[in-house]
Amino acid sequence: MKELTKAEEQVMQILWDIEKGFVNDIIDRLPDPKPAYNTISTIVRILETKGFVEHKAYGKSHEYIPVVSKEKYTNAFFGGFLNRYFSNSFKQLVSFFSKGNKMTIREMEEIMNILNEQIQKQKSEKQ
Repeated sequence: MKELTKAEEQVMQILWDIEKGFVNDIIDRLPDPKPAYNTISTIVRILETKGFVEHKAYGKSHEYIPVVSKEKYTNAFFGGFLNRYFSNSFKQLVSFFSKGNKMTIREMEEIMNILNEQIQKQKSEKQ
């Protein structure tokens, strides 16, 4: 799966949130200063070429619908990120964020609780 540019990802975030929409629906949800209609229209057509969205035509208007789910893109993007920056090691990732005061004690405790729950879940599934 291709990685999205910052502008493409911003448009996809909106489409994921609204589930489907026209170019004007996307523009309405963008922060000021709003980009030109043609700019967003071009980005959406690029996303369609990349296979991220499809459209339904209503005369000259097009309604765009995400084809790739946010979860699927996140998994693919994060997998590449983890591979490129942390040698596919979750341990290195967690170590990076836990050092240098990037995480609070509360965040670390919450992560430990999530991990403990997943450990128990996987152990019970194996039995």
